[in-house]
Amino acid sequence: MDSEKASLLSAFIQSPVGCIELTGNMQGIQSLRFTDHPCELMIPEELSATVHQVYEYFEGTRTHFDLMLNPVGTPFMLRVWHELMLIPYGKTVTYGQLSEKLGLRNGARTVGLANGANPISIIVPCHRVIGTSGKLTGYAGGLWRKEWLLRFEKTHSGEGLFAGF
Repeated sequence: MDSEKASLLSAFIQSPVGCIELTGNMQGIQSLRFTDHPCELMIPEELSATVHQVYEYFEGTRTHFDLMLNPVGTPFMLRVWHELMLIPYGKTVTYGQLSEKLGLRNGARTVGLANGANPISIIVPCHRVIGTSGKLTGYAGGLWRKEWLLRFEKTHSGEGLFAGF
């Protein structure tokens, strides 16, 4: 087994949208995923700062994460995920807008696939990307979580809610 994988640690925490599993190591956070099974709190010391920031997010006091990230993906995926980090808290963009920002003509579907493969939900805010019509589409954690996160951010951003996100 690869030594980096051997040193990969996991934390399990409860959130308002269910159990979250965080994984990471000395190189950074590799994933934040929702799980649909019962959650038993487990926080290794090495992931406590990350957990603290996630808790602050759910308290509505953190709008930007200051963490070392180490997602695993293709160079294109990494470009898309970097661009996701630039979407402001409480705001949304469409897949088409994100595609244009990346310089891709008619690349919304390709961007959507990379967005859907994002392993670090919330911290890399893939939930802030919506369909052109304003419709919520695709979210690995479930559309109900995407809607909850968007409403939560709108409420805490000072922007207020508006129809269609």
